[in-house]
Amino acid sequence: MTIALIGASGNVGARILKELSDRGHSVTAIARHVEKIAHLPKVTPQAGDVFDQGGLTALLTGHDIIISAVRFTGSDLPMLINAVKAAGAKRYLVVGGAGSLEVAPGVPLYSTPGFPDAYKPEATKGGEFLALLRREKDLDWTFLSPSALFVAGKRTGKFRLGKDQLLSNEQGSSISFEDYALALVDEIEKPAHRRQRFTVGY
Repeated sequence: MTIALIGASGNVGARILKELSDRGHSVTAIARHVEKIAHLPKVTPQAGDVFDQGGLTALLTGHDIIISAVRFTGSDLPMLINAVKAAGAKRYLVVGGAGSLEVAPGVPLYSTPGFPDAYKPEATKGGEFLALLRREKDLDWTFLSPSALFVAGKRTGKFRLGKDQLLSNEQGSSISFEDYALALVDEIEKPAHRRQRFTVGY
């Protein structure tokens, strides 16, 4: 499979890039600042801008799978979807947020009392992006939401998968960037959530 990763230099994107490289996948790693992309086997760094639809489409064309690991508030969401569709990729995987996960039927996490105001714009945009994907007729998409606490940690390989409900245990709701990347690449290699959102947590 040929894979294009948008946002390859970020906290999550860098872990996904390493996981893909470690498993032997060929990856076109796209970021605005190409010098920040890690030099790894079978990785081709490319400078790209999510607000340049034509340029982004050109970079994405020819890849079987496209992953976007970019901030929703730092993207034009319809433009991003249009670039992916124009590139003709077979699958599109999105690094989602936890804010749109439900804590009760029909109640997203970002609408609960105590949800940090600083995170609300990004969480709301993530919910909007998921809604846009769910209306897509032709795109074969997958949206993977992390748990509430999403931080650097260890690659343990020990986690749970869920659908639209926030996962938690006695320690709270969390997942490491490294285990998140593992779950995402597992989904690429063995698709189980086509045209769905799913979540990963301990």
